[in-house]
Amino acid sequence: MSFEKDKQNSKEFCSEKSNWLSHKQNALSKKDMSFKGCIDKRIKPLVDLINSKDNYYSSSSCSGRILLIKLAKEKIKADSEWLFISHEKVNASDILSALKELPKEEVWFKMEPIILHICCKTVNDAAEVVDKANKVGLKHSGINSLRKKIVVEIYGNERIETIIANHKKLLVDETYLKSLAEIANKKLELTHRKIEQLHNLFKQMQDSELYYEA
Repeated sequence: MSFEKDKQNSKEFCSEKSNWLSHKQNALSKKDMSFKGCIDKRIKPLVDLINSKDNYYSSSSCSGRILLIKLAKEKIKADSEWLFISHEKVNASDILSALKELPKEEVWFKMEPIILHICCKTVNDAAEVVDKANKVGLKHSGINSLRKKIVVEIYGNERIETIIANHKKLLVDETYLKSLAEIANKKLELTHRKIEQLHNLFKQMQDSELYYEA
């Protein structure tokens, strides 16, 4: 009886493993539908490492960015327009250059943090990811899906969001814009350090999967 039970458990395990691998391979083979069309350089080593792990894969990522955005009248994201965007530190001159021709709509300066979605095979795997994210200071992280698939969202807390122009007029002076750029650069640099730290923790992670013979 014990042998038959072990054999059945082994078959169920192999079937579950096969389903997960098939789902993972299908997800990773899909075309990148992001605006940029590729993974950010700063976060690519981490994403590649995650995808190499048996029990994980990344479904979306952003390494953090600094941007100027023209908001649509109804503030609908899909109808808004990027006037400037960078995933690296910026010069104040780049910001000022992008603001030479101002629209009548609101223009906002934003610095957005890392956002990373990781699909996990089990809840225990997901809990391990959340623990590692918390260790590097990514406290706004958690399991946000448990039904069809288990997904961890890792979200940084470095952020700036402020209006700087409206009705074709700047609402702030050049000194203020330079200060915004400096602060945003510091926050982006901190974000990139956290990505490197998280990468180091994932390198230390051992694949916990056990293999059974059918």
